[in-house]
Amino acid sequence: MTRRRPPFHASAAAVILLLLSSPAPTSQLGLGPAIAAWINGAPPPSPSPDAASSSSAAPGPRGQEYTALQALKAAVTEDPRGALSSWQGANVCAYSGVYCSAPPDGAAAAGGASTVVAGIDLNHAGLRGTLPDAAVSLLAHLTFLHLNSNRLSGAVPDALRDLQYLTELDLSNNLFSGPFPASTLLIPSLVYLDLRFNAFSGELPPDVFAKDLDALFLNNNQFDGQIPDTLWSSPATVITLANNRFTGSVPATYGYGAGGAGGRVREVLFLNNNLTGCVPEALGFLPSIQVLDLSYNALSGHLPGTLSCLSGIEVLNVAHNQLTGDLPDLLCDLRRITNLSVAFNFFSGISQRCDRQLGSRGVFDFVGNCVPGRDMQRPPPECDDFPGEGGLSCLRIPGARPVGCGDAAVSVGVGVGVGVGVGVGGLPFGLPGAAAGGAVTVTVP
Repeated sequence: MTRRRPPFHASAAAVILLLLSSPAPTSQLGLGPAIAAWINGAPPPSPSPDAASSSSAAPGPRGQEYTALQALKAAVTEDPRGALSSWQGANVCAYSGVYCSAPPDGAAAAGGASTVVAGIDLNHAGLRGTLPDAAVSLLAHLTFLHLNSNRLSGAVPDALRDLQYLTELDLSNNLFSGPFPASTLLIPSLVYLDLRFNAFSGELPPDVFAKDLDALFLNNNQFDGQIPDTLWSSPATVITLANNRFTGSVPATYGYGAGGAGGRVREVLFLNNNLTGCVPEALGFLPSIQVLDLSYNALSGHLPGTLSCLSGIEVLNVAHNQLTGDLPDLLCDLRRITNLSVAFNFFSGISQRCDRQLGSRGVFDFVGNCVPGRDMQRPPPECDDFPGEGGLSCLRIPGARPVGCGDAAVSVGVGVGVGVGVGVGGLPFGLPGAAAGGAVTVTVP
């Protein structure tokens, strides 16, 4: 008797045709391993090394990055939130807080890998430990390193200078100490540097303001000494020097670089240091400034009329200093001002026009001064005992002629004419448009 072959169903043929023609592995088609073995003629493949979760797995082509990240993990003594609990196995791109991408242009990944470790973000993890030098040097393709709001301590690694692609470095709100980390100034691509809320100390190197940064945050440390005169050359749009121990004066040249790199700055914070001397007239030549805070220092003398040239200023705070004289009327014409505070100084005169113009907008604070007939002023004995002008060095000596903020020539000192684009002591400068159209006299104390 002839045995009959079972009928071959069209649906089965369609499944086989799909499997044989599909470029995707059978595991991606949602089929079981038995069917995969039947179609491909071999058992299903074992998991790739990158998918292994064991910490003893071979690092493979990412050996250098794997070694670096494991060294970083080993340097952490406390991990209260388990931020590094996933840092196991050779697939470093699966680690929490680690970001991978294609290598930068012209760079080659180790072992022919298609991606590299391009960034680390462990902000707000509460990690305690250090940042090992050797580990940092092995992460050659990092473009950002964000470690803010942890409890990392010790020195900042010198190996940071080797990270040629690093553009953002945020070490803020930690316990790092020592002098200013000079290695950060040698990172060729760095544009964002945040070191605030640490325990760095000592003087700032002059080169810190020559670095081509867009943002520089140094506040809430223990830096001391004078602010370097190179401040005028910084191209940063935000510079925060607040809550340190700086002494001496605000560099008198700051603002004369407004025609060049210094013209980009939008926010500068000098508050709560130990600064003395005058408020530099050059500050009036920062064309893009929006926030200028000089409060809680020991600055003296008169406020320079050049501040009326700050046509885009929104916050101007000189409170809690030792400033004297009359408040310049032209300051009252600043159209964009939302907060003008001269509180707790020793000003003796404020015009009714200024009081009326700013007071009606609710943006003017002049309590704690020595203005006769005004409420909430200092007791007369305090005003009588104050030495007055704050010393001859802060007297404003008029130049050859007063000029408007946008004039092409400026009188600097007595009888020294300087044109836009010409150097003052080798420093180029330009002038912004006038906020009020008034005339000012520019002098260098």
